[in-house]
Amino acid sequence: MIPLLSIIVPIYNVEPYLAECLKSLAAQTLEDFEVIMVDDGSLDGSRRLAEDFACRDARFVLLDQPHQGPGPARNLGVRHASAPYLAFADADDVVPPGAYDLLVGSLQETGSDLACGAVLRIEDGEPGPSSLHEKVFRRRVLCTHIMDRRSLVRDRTVWNKVYRTDFWRRRRLEFPAGIYEDVPVAMRAHVLATSVDVLDDVVYHWRRRDSGEVSITQRRTELSNLAERLAAIRSVRAFLDDTAPELLDTFDGLVLEKDILFLFQALESGVDAGPVLDLARQWVAELSPAARAAAPSLRRLELHLVQRGLIKQLCRVRNFRRASPEGTRIVPRGWRETKWYGDYPYFRNRRLAIPDEVYDAQAELKLLATVDECEWTGQEFLLRGQVAIHRVKRRLDKLNVWLTDGSQKVPLEVKRAGKWGFVATVDPRRLQGGGPTWKLQTRVEIRGLVFKGGFRDGEKNGAWRLSVAGWSRRGMDIPQ
Repeated sequence: MIPLLSIIVPIYNVEPYLAECLKSLAAQTLEDFEVIMVDDGSLDGSRRLAEDFACRDARFVLLDQPHQGPGPARNLGVRHASAPYLAFADADDVVPPGAYDLLVGSLQETGSDLACGAVLRIEDGEPGPSSLHEKVFRRRVLCTHIMDRRSLVRDRTVWNKVYRTDFWRRRRLEFPAGIYEDVPVAMRAHVLATSVDVLDDVVYHWRRRDSGEVSITQRRTELSNLAERLAAIRSVRAFLDDTAPELLDTFDGLVLEKDILFLFQALESGVDAGPVLDLARQWVAELSPAARAAAPSLRRLELHLVQRGLIKQLCRVRNFRRASPEGTRIVPRGWRETKWYGDYPYFRNRRLAIPDEVYDAQAELKLLATVDECEWTGQEFLLRGQVAIHRVKRRLDKLNVWLTDGSQKVPLEVKRAGKWGFVATVDPRRLQGGGPTWKLQTRVEIRGLVFKGGFRDGEKNGAWRLSVAGWSRRGMDIPQ
């Protein structure tokens, strides 16, 4: 009988983790599946563990191949897959019990070509957010596409997904040999899909190994590893340039945010500094000018130092970044014409002569406005909150706050409290004739710059609204 889902598991020297992975697959609430394990020439006890599972559970089958890497192992598994839906799991990771029920169920409901979900990163046995995935899966969106939802460029792993097998084969998706084989395939699938389901449920636990053989991603500062990562990036860029050039700048931005870090770490270690520097310059040169220009100012400084081969100075800047976990400062310079620059090392250093535009951080300024407390005193609302410009330590020059229901505006008298705090009162009689819900808005000025925006709820971290009707329903004596 043909199963509903085929799960491909490449196996190579993962004895400390394999049993937990296979147990998580056996415990899936979707029970109609086959697990195709492919032993890629393991030298430890991994094959024996896989054989034991295949003997105990008829849904598990074991294939063998000489050691060729995870890509060819997955390809072999796909060739033997018989189900209408297809998934991949790495042998050192864990799949939550309801993951495939959710993913397959979504595809059955929508008809999309693939469904993907959120990921947790397991480090030292504890699950936490995956920085690569967390911005993608904050809310559920069905029948979307990477061209409409550009954040899916970050979703470049194959194992937090279920695919339609006919889509996979019709589009001739195949993993290349070598490492980082999943990045080109994941990007191709997203672009070539007719539609994609994005779930906010956690469907995969991605492990950082703490024993046994070190994983590929944990050897990512080795020169050969860096070269293969660049090859994967080039493969994706060539595909996007041919089929979806609109995504190139977004993809390059992610490379500058994530992948470039491993080059910096390799340069900081001092091992193979010359060849790594040559490779780093290749990386930077191949990225789009628009993506490099849009990078945050501190990253642009790091790139500038790499291009000039200033490794000692790069190490100092990297240490400076690590010493500022809450964010580096942005400061104003000039009186007749104020410009805003990152407060970083080597600014206007005569010997290095780094151009001012490398430090230009004005585009990174953003308004932060929160309401920390809203209290009914018996006669009026008392609001306490904070308004600041992110990464700017200076006090605001001007602060205006008002309420609006969309059709009318009610200015509030504001008292400043400390550098960024404020207190304001609201007499509900001033809101008579207006809507039941009001937005709190602000306008601030600092050294000639003007910012406008709404407030966030300091406790719930969502948009803040004053609901007069809601307070009335609590039985409080509010004039109507």
